[in-house]
Amino acid sequence: MSDEPDPERLRALEQRIREARQATAPKPPRDEHYSAASQGWRMVIELVSGLGIGFGIGYGLDMVFGTLPLFLVLFILLGFAAGVKTMLRTAREIQDTNAAGRSADDERA
Repeated sequence: MSDEPDPERLRALEQRIREARQATAPKPPRDEHYSAASQGWRMVIELVSGLGIGFGIGYGLDMVFGTLPLFLVLFILLGFAAGVKTMLRTAREIQDTNAAGRSADDERA
């Protein structure tokens, strides 16, 4: 009898071990740790921060130039537009992520 193991039996054993690990392995997380509420808060914060930055810039320019309501109103509107644009980008990102997750699930099934 030789001291070397049978390569065919080793391959069969490795295959069974691999199948057993796959059967008991947990499914990989699919970025589901973000709940709908946290995604909603993210969008609200993006909108409010756009408004706040616009308010700060507008108020600062109005104090420098002495034209209190002019730049304040202008930059609040620009901040609102920037916040909405950022919110839409975030919504598209979330939608693409969900669509990619669904298509990956369909491929596995």
